[in-house]
Amino acid sequence: MSKQAVAAEIRTTTNERGVFTYGNDTIHYDVIRKTKPADNARKTARKVIIKVHPDQRVVATVPHDASDDAIQDAMHKRARWIWQSIDEFAKQKDTVLPKRYVSGETQFYLGKRYVLKIINDAEQVPNVKLSRGKLNVTIKQEVTKDIDDRLVKLKPLIDKWYQHKAKAIFHERLAELLPKATWVTGIPSFRVMAMKKQWGSCSTKGNLMLNPHLIKAPKECIDYVILHELCHIAEHNHSERFWRLLNQVMPNWKEVKAKLDEMAEMYLNE
Repeated sequence: MSKQAVAAEIRTTTNERGVFTYGNDTIHYDVIRKTKPADNARKTARKVIIKVHPDQRVVATVPHDASDDAIQDAMHKRARWIWQSIDEFAKQKDTVLPKRYVSGETQFYLGKRYVLKIINDAEQVPNVKLSRGKLNVTIKQEVTKDIDDRLVKLKPLIDKWYQHKAKAIFHERLAELLPKATWVTGIPSFRVMAMKKQWGSCSTKGNLMLNPHLIKAPKECIDYVILHELCHIAEHNHSERFWRLLNQVMPNWKEVKAKLDEMAEMYLNE
């Protein structure tokens, strides 16, 4: 079972936390229990899946009936890896440097990292393409090392590519998710617009606005933002009814939101 499939199955049923020691360090972890699997579920559903997030949070996703001893045993078996992962994240820089648009930089698309590659070809029409783990940007004129030159010649090409991809994927995901939002009549209109502090918004008329940078996140994060805004069509405030609706259409939204929040600075960097 893929990690994506496992994540999709997660349903938070308790706010459990655990703790264990490794050397002189005390490590806390969150426990998320999955729903009871179907009778024909594969045996991999019985595993304890451990993940260390960039914010150094440790999460154990466990079977619905896993005992505390079984969870502790799994954590101890991977204690060294957990400790090393926490240490590596702790050493990383707190700030994200602005993009310089040079070959070798990281670009994101649908939650995956791609290496930026600048190609100079006077015979080709300027274009942006994904190929074998790279985001290839082909331009006619060679760019200098000057950041302003790169911002003028490269950034608009990449931004336009992200905008194009965002419109197509957002339209696809909206169509897929609408049947869940039973209170919505018709197909809401939406437009793509870059925002500094919001992934999306919903007007009082039910029109959606989505941030093109969201296309850099995994599809489940895109789904969360779209469903969040669709809930605002029924309830414009973050009222109790709003959260009930969101829980109804995406029971694991808290976990998905946490994943999006962790990477927000990277996705919004430009």
